[in-house]
Amino acid sequence: MAENAPDPRTAHRTEDFPAQEQEQPGLTGQTSPTPDHGESSYVGHGRLEGRRALITGGDSGIGRAVAIAFAREGADVAIVHMPEEQEDADDTLTHVREAGRRGLSLAGDVRDETFATEVVSAAQREFGGLDIVVLNAAFQHDIDGFENLKTEDMRRVFETNLFGLLYSARAAYPILEPGASLIVTASIQAYSPSPGLIDYAMTKAAQVAFVKGLAEEAGPKGIRVNAVAPGPIWTPLIPATGWDAEKVTSFGQDTPIGRAGQPVELAGAYVYLASDESSYVSGAVLPVTGGKHL
Repeated sequence: MAENAPDPRTAHRTEDFPAQEQEQPGLTGQTSPTPDHGESSYVGHGRLEGRRALITGGDSGIGRAVAIAFAREGADVAIVHMPEEQEDADDTLTHVREAGRRGLSLAGDVRDETFATEVVSAAQREFGGLDIVVLNAAFQHDIDGFENLKTEDMRRVFETNLFGLLYSARAAYPILEPGASLIVTASIQAYSPSPGLIDYAMTKAAQVAFVKGLAEEAGPKGIRVNAVAPGPIWTPLIPATGWDAEKVTSFGQDTPIGRAGQPVELAGAYVYLASDESSYVSGAVLPVTGGKHL
């Protein structure tokens, strides 16, 4: 094996996850083991120096990993989160500020059109503009048989994953300038939907259509629109999904690499899509799936 090249099968946790469950939204402090967001490992190289980012769902999981990476790459970071996630948000912003960047916490529910719209202007006011928008906030729940799909749960999935995304994207689009990047957190579920996540998978497929459609319109304006499609990633969302102990303990083991991913393992994909290195990339869906095919 090449020197300093880690084996991806064993680079992160490979043991079973302990059985656990949480109420929505999931919290980092109640997630065992604690997800790796890159707190001690991500090293920046100035690829986003001076840029200004807004990340929805930025308090924990993938959003926290992206916030840490963006800050260490030189960007100021505003994160959107639920009020009950304030402790997680504060922890995330501690890492942003330790990197010498400005951080902003915006607490509320993206299902609220007014809030999801105003977070854009709040970040713009705080930072003097926006260069990167990451639409990452999401909700999922386990469905024990399609006939048991509850209307209130389905509504929350659609309103969080689609309406909230559209509210914030619509508000940001007119203020983004050439060189700006809009990144959506889609999912492998958009391509390989699980029956127990059917409404979630539907929203992720719609997000892919959103990315491809808006990229066509935004390209002539010099704005790039892309998505990252994670596979099974260990975040607080997982124990809060409502799965039984077996699904939690074996989470991610059905991938070719044989384990679940950690949030830090997605950070580089978002940095790439936000940076000049991807200046000719738009309308793309970048898979980070442990080898699972889209």
